This record gives sequence, C-alpha cells and structure tokens, in this order.
Amino acid sequence: MGQGMKKERFSEADYQRFGELLHEQLARLRELLDRPGFGEGPVTIGAELELFLIDARARPLRRNEELRAAIGDPRLTLELGRYNLEANLTPLPLTGRPFEALGEEMREVLELVDRAAAADEPGGGALPIGILPTLGTGDFTSQSISDEARYRAMGRGMRRLRLEPYLVRIEGTGGAELELEVEDVILESANTSWQVHLRTAPADFARLYNAAQVAIGPVLAAAGNSPLFLGRELWEETRIALFEEASGDRDLFRLYRKDGRVAFGSGWVTEGAYEVFERYVHDYDPVMPEIAEDAGPDDLPELRLHQGTVWQWNRPVYDPADGGHLRIEMRALPAGPTPADMAANTAFMLGLTLALAERDLTGYPFGQAYQNFYRAAMHGLDAKLSWPGVDTEHPAADLVLNLLPEARAALLKAGVVPGDADAALDVIAQRTRLRRTGSVWQREALAACGGDTGAMVRRYHELALTGQPVHMWR
Repeated sequence: MGQGMKKERFSEADYQRFGELLHEQLARLRELLDRPGFGEGPVTIGAELELFLIDARARPLRRNEELRAAIGDPRLTLELGRYNLEANLTPLPLTGRPFEALGEEMREVLELVDRAAAADEPGGGALPIGILPTLGTGDFTSQSISDEARYRAMGRGMRRLRLEPYLVRIEGTGGAELELEVEDVILESANTSWQVHLRTAPADFARLYNAAQVAIGPVLAAAGNSPLFLGRELWEETRIALFEEASGDRDLFRLYRKDGRVAFGSGWVTEGAYEVFERYVHDYDPVMPEIAEDAGPDDLPELRLHQGTVWQWNRPVYDPADGGHLRIEMRALPAGPTPADMAANTAFMLGLTLALAERDLTGYPFGQAYQNFYRAAMHGLDAKLSWPGVDTEHPAADLVLNLLPEARAALLKAGVVPGDADAALDVIAQRTRLRRTGSVWQREALAACGGDTGAMVRRYHELALTGQPVHMWR
C-alpha cells in the first residue's frame, strides 16, 4: 500500500489481467522460497510510525501534504487521512542496541514533524496516539482523504467489492456502545499504529510467525493506548475493533471466507510463508489492479501490491531488496504514547516471539491465541489470558511480569546488549506494576479535565514530547 500509483480507475479487463499475474507471481514466489540460500542473512528489524497532526485546539489538522513538502524528509509518506503522516524508520540489525537506536530515531522524527506543524499552524503539533480522541463524525468525509491516486483507487476498489455503506458497531467493556455508518474507507484513518518488521529466513518463518501470533496477546495487554472514540470509552485498544469493522469486505457474497480483510487469522501456519500468500490470492479479491511497468522477474509487484491490501494483524512481507527476503510485519501495536514506550513494546514483542519460536506450540490450541488477542484488546492488563503449557488462565498483568525474563533471555541470545534489553523491558515492568498504560492515563486524565477532550489531548501532547514513558506521567 505504501507504493505510489499512476491510475485510480480500472476496467474489468484490468482486474482479470491482475488476477492472472497474481497466480503467475505466486508460482514464482514458491520457486524463490525453495531456492537454497534465499533470504538468509543477519536478523534485522524495521518499523513504521503513524502520527496524527493536530491544531491548537487539539483537533485534526488536515495539512499532511503541505507539511511533508515543507519538511522534505524521504522517510515521511502520506497516510489515508489528511491529518496523518507515516515515518518509515531506518532498518537496523537486531544485535547491539536496537531499541536505543529506534527510540532516538523516533524522537528525531516526532520533533521534526511537531516543529513543522507548529510553524504551519501556531499551537499545532504531531501526536503518537492510537486513536485521536478529538476526532468527530465530520472528520470522516471524502474531503479528509489524502490527495493521492492510491487512496482514491482503494476507495473505489473497496466500493466495488461491497455496495452497502460501512456499518461499525462496537460494544464497549464498560457498557458504552458505538454505531456509525460511513460511505467510504476514511474510518481507517482514525487508527494509527507502530508497526514492527522482523526479517526471517524462509525456513524459520512458520515457527516465528506462529510465535508472534501467541506473543501479541500479553504484549498488547500491556500496550493499550486507544480507549476513546467519538466521546465513548470502548476497549483498551479500540483500534482493533474499529479497523476490522472499517475495512471489512466480507459481505453476504463472501461468507465462505473464514477471515475478514483485517483479521487475526484462523489457524497455525504449518508449511511456511507461501501458504499465507496463497491464501491471500485465493481468498481475497483484488482492490487496486495496477499493472507494473518494467518490473524485474523477482520484483513480484502485483503480488506485493495485493498483499498490501490484506491487513492481518501479523502478516508476511516479501521484499525484492538485497536479493529478496521475507519479513513478518507485526501490525497490532498502537502508536505512542512516547518513543520510550514504543521501543519497550518492540523489545517485549520481539523477545517473546523469539523465545516462543524455540518452544513446541503444537499442543496449544489456536483458538486460545485468538481469544487472548481480543481479550487483551478489550480489557488490557485486566484480561484473563491462557498460556502454552499452563493449565489455568492468568491475569494479564501477572503473566506479563512472569514472561519478561523469558523475553530478556531471548533478546540476549539474539545479540542484544544487556543494558539495552534491560532498559526497554524495565519500562514494561514498571508500566505493568503501576497499571499505567496509555489507555489508563487517557481515561484518568479525561476525568481530571472534567471531560474536556481537547484539554486532555493537549496535556498528552506536552507529556509525549518530554520523552518520559507513560507510567511516569502525572
């Protein structure tokens, strides 16, 4: 989805030819994955940080194109909403001090965008937060969609698949309910994430991918940062429900398909990355059938474009760079509250994934990993979670604290310097002991502000720029 597009309208012949190319490139992908030595090399990580832009009233600032042009940094790209920007951070080795480096680059980018927003709009700024609480229904119109062909093409492609409007229904854990109907895909712009990439050799993909599916439950429980949407307190991570509802194409004509276009998944990967890509091609209709020009035989541009329109919370990525390689993209973590918090979430997620990849997970039912994910999104550290090899469910907070040593040992084994792993994981430990996630802070701060959402967001903005992790915020 990140690549630029030249067209935004397509014929049925375009869709037919695109489908043919998908199957041809799927066969080529299998050949590449079976080639000895393909994709092997040092373990590296990368990340994408999505940001909101706000004005002096803490309302959405629809100036992403102007700010990106003014900043002139190639790491910045436009997101779906005019009030969103995305920063693609520099890939780096997992060995050494990766979390310190991630934190430093996040701070640099955040301050860069924040200064530009303040110069463009006095009192404005940049905000790393899962859902901006000051969003209103008037922000979800076609005028809020970024002026890029790929987003207009995506809107048209999704409307081709479903004629009815998008109806979002979310039942909050405290009794609040949300029901909202919109005509376009613009609701996706209400969600901003911190997406982590882990490079993996094809032979290691299945065990690492399955491990990530298990790890995300307790990690998400400790990382909640989007409890508020349209004046309602809903889930600890409302993004999960909102994105799944806002991007669905599983209507009456697609009930045969197990999963929505945004989904956790419905089973373990048993063979490798190919089976996931194969499922994407066979189960999901193309959305934007642009045919690439002058692509190399191993670029697989149509397959990569199609894969970018299936938003599983953990999904495979094929990248032709460096002779071709695979990554696992971990998409469920929220943006914010601070670079320190996101670096800590990354350390916990990667450490726990690496640790679980060394264990035999075959006896652990997939349904329990699935249940953990949604319980964590709903209840955060108060969720009851199961765990492989443990007969009873645990409170998420207790489970997180018990798992931190296992995550630390796996990071050290992978070559992370002890001081870097300890600094990052200690943020998780303190946040968990104090029960001070971003979601908890937002709810308490909103009450302290007398329900004034704008005042709460302005205070969040001030504190996010200090760099202090959220468990230290007053």
